[in-house]
Amino acid sequence: MPYLGGIILQGSSLTHSTAAERNRLLEKPKDLIDEADMLVSVYLLAVLASTGVGGAFTVGTDNSNVKVRENEGADLTCKPSADFGSTPRVEWKFNVLNAQRFVVFDGKPTESYAGRVVLLNNGVRFNKVTRGDYGEYECEVSGNNNFGKVIVKLTVLVPVEAPVCNIPTSVTTNGKAILRCSDKVGSPPPNYKWYKGDTLLPEDPKKFPNFKNSTYRINPINGNLEFSPVTKADSGAYYCEAVNSAGPAKRCKAVRMEVEDVNTGGIVAAVIVSLLLVALLIGGLWYANKKGYLPTRSESKPKPSVIYQPPSSRGGEEEEDGEFRQKSSFVV
Repeated sequence: MPYLGGIILQGSSLTHSTAAERNRLLEKPKDLIDEADMLVSVYLLAVLASTGVGGAFTVGTDNSNVKVRENEGADLTCKPSADFGSTPRVEWKFNVLNAQRFVVFDGKPTESYAGRVVLLNNGVRFNKVTRGDYGEYECEVSGNNNFGKVIVKLTVLVPVEAPVCNIPTSVTTNGKAILRCSDKVGSPPPNYKWYKGDTLLPEDPKKFPNFKNSTYRINPINGNLEFSPVTKADSGAYYCEAVNSAGPAKRCKAVRMEVEDVNTGGIVAAVIVSLLLVALLIGGLWYANKKGYLPTRSESKPKPSVIYQPPSSRGGEEEEDGEFRQKSSFVV
C-alpha cells in the first residue's frame, strides 16, 4: 500500500477528502509568504515617510536638530519632494513665544533678517547666530495644490556664567526655607546642582542612606532647593552649580544658613512688656483726668429768650403831665 506524507494511498486513486487536505497543506506556506510581503511593504512605506524620500508630497531635512556656537554660521535645510513641482513656494517661520515670525517670505528674507540670512537651494543660512535665534523653525512648502512642512530646531550654544544665588542666612526650625539659583545667560538652559559644604546633595535623597532623613527637595530645572520643614541638621554652608552642554560648570559663592529654634522666652517677654506699657498708658490717662489736667467739655448756657409785647391800644393818646409811658417792653 503506497505511503505519502503520512497519507496511505490505495492504488493510484485518492479519496476526495484526502485531496482537499493535501491542497490545504500546500497552500498554507503561500499564505504566510503573502502576509510577510505585506508587512515588509508597510514597513518600507513607514521608513520612506519618516525620511521624506519616495513618498508623495513630502518635505525632509538633512538635520532636524542643528547645534552651533554663538556668533558662528548655521545651515537649515528643507528638501521638498518633486511632487510639489519645479518651483514650489517655500516660506520659513520662527516659532517664538507661542507666535510665529517670518524669516523668509515671498522668496526673500524679511526685514529683520536681511543681511543675516541668505537663501540656499535647499534651505537658509545664518551668517552669524545669536542666543536670540535659539528655537524651532518651520519650512513650509506649497505647490500643485498641496502643502507640507518640516521643523528644524536650532540650538545656540552659550556657556553658563556664575549663577545668582539667594540663600537665607537665618531660619527657624519647623518652618520653610527656599534657596534659589538662576543663570540667565546659558543656552541651552542649564541644569542646577546644590552642595552643602563639599557634599553634592542628591536629587532624590530617599535613595541614599546618608540622606534618608532629609526633608529637602531639589528642582534641577528652575534651581530651587526647598526645605520643608527645616531642622537643626540643615544648618551649613550652601552653594549652587549651573551647567549646560556649551561649556564648563560655574558655581556661586557659598553662604552659611543657620537654623535656630523659636525664641519662646523672647516672645513671652515681648508680650509682657507690651501689656505693661498699655497698663501704664491707661493709668496715666486716669490720673490726669482725676487731677483735671485733661480738658473738659464746657457746659453750654441757655440762650436768653426774648418776649415781645405789642403796643397798647391807647397808643393814639398823648402823654399827660410829661410823664413817660412805656408802650412796649422787652423782657429778658
